[in-house]
Amino acid sequence: MPVPFLEIKTGLTATSARVTVTETHIVLFAGLTGDFNPLHMDAAFMAESPYGKRIAHGMLGHSLSTGLRSAIDDWAIEAFLETQRRFVGPIFAGDTVHYEAKVTDTRESRSKPGRGVVRIAMTLKNQHGETVQEGEDVLLIGPGEQADAL
Repeated sequence: MPVPFLEIKTGLTATSARVTVTETHIVLFAGLTGDFNPLHMDAAFMAESPYGKRIAHGMLGHSLSTGLRSAIDDWAIEAFLETQRRFVGPIFAGDTVHYEAKVTDTRESRSKPGRGVVRIAMTLKNQHGETVQEGEDVLLIGPGEQADAL
């Protein structure tokens, strides 16, 4: 049974599953988006950069984070309303990332009882515990099983 809005409280935390970013992720993301920037695709160019090797697309890390399984997936999510990220560190092929989330605010809908907006601080970390992305997601959460009663 999905977790209804009224059971989600400020301060609640969740940690996601992990995924190892691969060369395949990077190449397929470039093909999907058309972003063939040398930062992501040119090993010789990046060997001379401060990073020393190619970095994954920031939006690839963000996209992967939205698919990582956590307790948030058990909520009665009706819509993904907003997302915002700051790319604060590189993600390399071979890095394993996960997110840590914390509910920072909940606001019940004035027009739809039992539903509400939940703000979540998101931090994407690599296998060394270093933050590579941080930001916020905003979700619309429904009443769960109670929806049939409305």
